Amino acid sequence: MNITIAQAPPTSYEAILRATADAGFTMASDRETCRLLRTLAISKPGGHFLELGTGTGLSTAWILDGMDQLSTLISVDNAPAFLGIARQYLGEDRRLTLAESDGGEWIERHKSEKFDYIFADTWHGKYLMLEEALNMLKPGGLYILDDMLPQPNWPDGHQEKAMRLIASLEAREDISFTSQEWATGIIIGVKK
Repeated sequence: MNITIAQAPPTSYEAILRATADAGFTMASDRETCRLLRTLAISKPGGHFLELGTGTGLSTAWILDGMDQLSTLISVDNAPAFLGIARQYLGEDRRLTLAESDGGEWIERHKSEKFDYIFADTWHGKYLMLEEALNMLKPGGLYILDDMLPQPNWPDGHQEKAMRLIASLEAREDISFTSQEWATGIIIGVKK
């Protein structure tokens, strides 16, 4: 039985997907994760969103597709070539701010800001500066991770890092987490 619910992707998705392949970017979020990101974005009307790790903007497009017109999204990446693809296809959306910055430096400069939704798809905010990123969540805010199941592009020793991250999340009492062995491995937390 197939329980996939087919919904149209964002208008820019196929063009970004082609540009991503042409650029040789292999770290993009998969389509299932992106669908979830859109669905969760819908749950935060008027929300203040943060994406750590824009890449080429594939997941960014899906988040934007779920956001209402009063919401805002800041997406941070330090790779200008890949961020340029996101700018080309998504840069006209007035709800979006694309920030070219090292994730750690960005978090340090903006750690007093509060967000309704954080998708941590890079080292900073996930494996580095986790505490700072989680402190940026509003009560009821969503914290979303992907790539928590072993991936073919993981370097040696990365599985141990992922296991330590999972253990640190399990020990928290201020955020309720659930994990899904689906797509690339999803963890979603909600701040109490």
